[in-house]
Amino acid sequence: MAVAEEAFVIGRRAREAAGALANLSTDLKNRTLAAMADGLEARLDFLLAENARDIGAAGENGLSKAMIDRLTLNPQRVAAMAAGIRDIVALPDPVRAVTRRWQRPNGLEVGRMRIPLGVITIIYEARPNVTADAASLCIKSGNAVILKGGREAKFSNQAVGDVLREACVGVGAPEDAVQVVASTDRAMIHELLKLEEYVDLVIPRGGEELIRFVAANSRVPVVKHYKGVCHVYVDSDADLDMAERISLNAKVQRPSVCNAMETLLVHEAVAPRFLPAVIGKLRECGVEVRGCEKTRALVNGVASAGEADWHEEYLDLVLAVRVVADMDEAIEHIRQYGSDHTETIVTADRGKAEDFVARVQSSAVLVNASTRFNDGGELGLGAEIGISTSKIHAFGPMGLEELTSTKFFVFGDGQVRT
Repeated sequence: MAVAEEAFVIGRRAREAAGALANLSTDLKNRTLAAMADGLEARLDFLLAENARDIGAAGENGLSKAMIDRLTLNPQRVAAMAAGIRDIVALPDPVRAVTRRWQRPNGLEVGRMRIPLGVITIIYEARPNVTADAASLCIKSGNAVILKGGREAKFSNQAVGDVLREACVGVGAPEDAVQVVASTDRAMIHELLKLEEYVDLVIPRGGEELIRFVAANSRVPVVKHYKGVCHVYVDSDADLDMAERISLNAKVQRPSVCNAMETLLVHEAVAPRFLPAVIGKLRECGVEVRGCEKTRALVNGVASAGEADWHEEYLDLVLAVRVVADMDEAIEHIRQYGSDHTETIVTADRGKAEDFVARVQSSAVLVNASTRFNDGGELGLGAEIGISTSKIHAFGPMGLEELTSTKFFVFGDGQVRT
């Protein structure tokens, strides 16, 4: 089958499944998700064996350690995938929820109700867990999903998809509610992006190059998730022990993810006390530090940070550090170099904290907490489908509500317009 024809068939099947999904009861959707979680745990050996094929190829193809980490499945990660699905079972069903209701002077009762978007295509790289997260979120929100993973995870994604589709069939949900695209032909992405007749939204997850490509070539609306250049700003009033814990967690706990800290900003009043200690701890964890001239004057052996470093999403154990005069300079740095993803201020001054929250326009702004908390699960949304850095339709972690739209409904008793 030609690539264009294959994409057409996938889109048509997804549209048909979406029609059925939109009318599924909450109970059937939840039973479908429970069967998916059970299936992942029951087929652990199968999933790990297929993932091992991808890991072996990744080593032969010279993928970075950070990329291999994103690709790797193990018993703990599979258990986490299943747990994430069960978390979604426990969440309220957004479909048909009435968000607002009011009465007009002429007696008309007007309301807004949540409805599924329809069909969502997700294009992603090296993250097999995205297959399970995206499928479960889409099903609970009444959407069919087309999943196009990268070739580096083709065996893992197909295996997860097979388990999820088996679960759908087992409880009577549409099998094509979840479709994992098997083709690794790069032309397939072009064809999927043309399916405006069948697909309602495209969500790319991966590197900046992929996201810009999708945004530039799609005929379907795109929610963008550009790079995560996340900052921690340590204020003059910060508890420095707390600031150290937050900085280490934000950079080291999992450096390959989009909500990891990439730049540390430190007020000049506390930099002489804070930077030598925290950089020492970061180095113990294997972090390469690149700093401004003030940072280099305070700590020996720090490499010089160039202009490109302030823009960089390293996704690795590399960190840029800059000493700033005050919070205003920190906010200006974030405005100039940030990606509207995640920023943290560490301070004991409530007024400064509230000012920082009000002035910084990223999708999540945290006070005295690690950037790693900008995550759907951590914020109580259940598993997320991605973190949008677009302000239209959705901004920040995309959970169930962000995968719905709203329609108006009107009840009358014979009114006509004059």
